[in-house]
Amino acid sequence: MFTSKDEAELFLKEKFGENESFDVGILHTHLYEFPVLLVFITGLIDGLVITQLLTNTQMKIADKTISENEIIEHYLPYYSITQYDSKEKWLAALLSGQVTFILTNGSVYTIDVRSYPGRSPEEPDNEKVVRGSRDGFTENIIQNTALIRRRIRDTNLRFELHQITELGQTDIAITYIKDIANEDNLTQIRDRLKQIKHDGITMTDKALEEWLFKQGFHPLPFVRFTERPDIAAAHLLEGHIIIVVDTSPSVVIVPTTLFHHLQHAEEYRQAPAIGTVVRWIRFVGVLLSLFLLPFWYLLSVHPEFLPKALDFIGPKESTEIPLLLQLLFADIGIEFLRLAAIHTPTPLSTAMGIIAALVIGQMAVDVGIFVPEVILYTAITAIFTFSIPSYELSITTKIFRTIILLSTALFGPSGFFVASLALLWYVCSVKPLNVPYLWPLQPFFPRAFMRLIIRFPMPDDAKRPFITRSPDRKRS
Repeated sequence: MFTSKDEAELFLKEKFGENESFDVGILHTHLYEFPVLLVFITGLIDGLVITQLLTNTQMKIADKTISENEIIEHYLPYYSITQYDSKEKWLAALLSGQVTFILTNGSVYTIDVRSYPGRSPEEPDNEKVVRGSRDGFTENIIQNTALIRRRIRDTNLRFELHQITELGQTDIAITYIKDIANEDNLTQIRDRLKQIKHDGITMTDKALEEWLFKQGFHPLPFVRFTERPDIAAAHLLEGHIIIVVDTSPSVVIVPTTLFHHLQHAEEYRQAPAIGTVVRWIRFVGVLLSLFLLPFWYLLSVHPEFLPKALDFIGPKESTEIPLLLQLLFADIGIEFLRLAAIHTPTPLSTAMGIIAALVIGQMAVDVGIFVPEVILYTAITAIFTFSIPSYELSITTKIFRTIILLSTALFGPSGFFVASLALLWYVCSVKPLNVPYLWPLQPFFPRAFMRLIIRFPMPDDAKRPFITRSPDRKRS
């Protein structure tokens, strides 16, 4: 690759500039009695390991007569040593944190002593459980693959490393269990990764979803994200494919359906009967979060549909602001409150929520902006929305609810039913990775549907889901 160490140094200065990047280290040192050029990225390496390697190599060689290449290949006490003959591949390794030794004859070797800055595994804030493991994925792809490997100690577990984008050179690991994952799905994902022609995807997992599955302006999430290693391992055993992206604490699970976004680890940490009840409550909460507000509005503006036993439904007072605008303003206000809580330090967010709920809400009713029923039903709907485990699906539910509400306001009862059926048709038409989004409802699979609504005991979980198209569906 180079004819001499000096030529390599000139190449590095041409690429990185001379003293233009303080984090690029170019150091002249000696390995035994031979001068070498040590190149590294400050902050991405373990300096103590480098010092120990240089010291131990001196002691190990003693007075033996050897060449400088033999020192690297046979006497450097480290397991991960690679020689490069391609400048592009070598620069990619250097920028990923590997340390380079350039010898006087121009030979280039790297050793992998990467030590990325980051946090230790901890329980994800948005996927907490009462019982279960407390570790979670981090922004380090090495740690994340280790957390999965710890749970699945099988030789067929594969981590295919790919580098995508031109400038970012992002590391991505396609994770699957050989002979369980569907090969057609794997080929499709590999081909789509190769088609990514972009300078970088710094937003990592979400950007990857948009590139791989052509999400466009679809509001529905096409993949499932998780920060829990136990959930990722469970999906791998079912035949799913996991995509681990460096710098992201979330992994991508494919293929998925709507009901994968309604699952939660807590269901499997309790007894089957309790898990089933929790699942039913969540399903009811999702339906109410979608239809409660539009249906209440429909009954409020068309009280003739109400039986006498339910004539209490509807506002007892009136204001100058139309009921539809009250509902929209209240719903948008809750969304603003959620956004404010995200950008507010944790000790202050609780106080802010109390102020918004008690003070602002009560004052809005007192001055006649809202009727009390609007605050009540909007708050109940928000609680149902927060019960959805998937943050992405909860946002989609808000969009669908607003569409149904506006359609009901414009066209009355027919608008309510037509909008609901139109959204149902849209969800049925979505097929990310050629998997029907409403499976097993559409197409209908009775056995899979029973497993959807009932959390069966683990000994009865004998087959992998049909949608993964696993070549080996038998689990036990």
